[in-house]
Amino acid sequence: MTRGEPETRPSEARLRLLTTATRIFYAEGIHSVGVDRIIAEAKVTRATFYRHFPSKEDLILTYLREVHQMERGTVEAAIANNPAAAAPLLAIADSIAQNIQSPGFRGCAFLNAAAEYSDVDHPVRQEIIAHRQWFLDTLTMLMAQVHQETADPAARHFVMLRDGAMAAGCLFDPALVSDTFLRGIEGLLRVNTGRESTDSGH
Repeated sequence: MTRGEPETRPSEARLRLLTTATRIFYAEGIHSVGVDRIIAEAKVTRATFYRHFPSKEDLILTYLREVHQMERGTVEAAIANNPAAAAPLLAIADSIAQNIQSPGFRGCAFLNAAAEYSDVDHPVRQEIIAHRQWFLDTLTMLMAQVHQETADPAARHFVMLRDGAMAAGCLFDPALVSDTFLRGIEGLLRVNTGRESTDSGH
């Protein structure tokens, strides 16, 4: 056995645990899923689980951070590939619409988690708030390229449209929800772009 082998196995086990937890937490909720089920489906020992995640809460926080990184990667790619004015906002909206229409869609992982953790001081709730603040800050920065003076309310409007679409996508026709959401974002950007043009004309 090489010295590197013990390091490789725990790493693979950790990935299996996180992948399994991510799938089940998103599909079925967090409180309803016990550690024993995650251990069984990930095919690891209890000792292996606790070596990587001292508690279920540690696993939950890691799950949310993993989802955050995935969403952040999508947003950063949209910004990098669409540098001009409203283009990155439209690209972000399009990625949200695609997510809503994807197989197994069950809403926003963070809003779902927030429904299970009402205590604002709980570490899980704090992780949710941090993610949402990052998203709002990013949208505000992008909205400032469209119209500086209304960047803050416009970004909040975007978030509300997104939250509504993510919730409705689980209940109604995802394609119709996505189309309605995209029309809302296009209208929001059109209004604020118009304000920028008006301001420039004075």
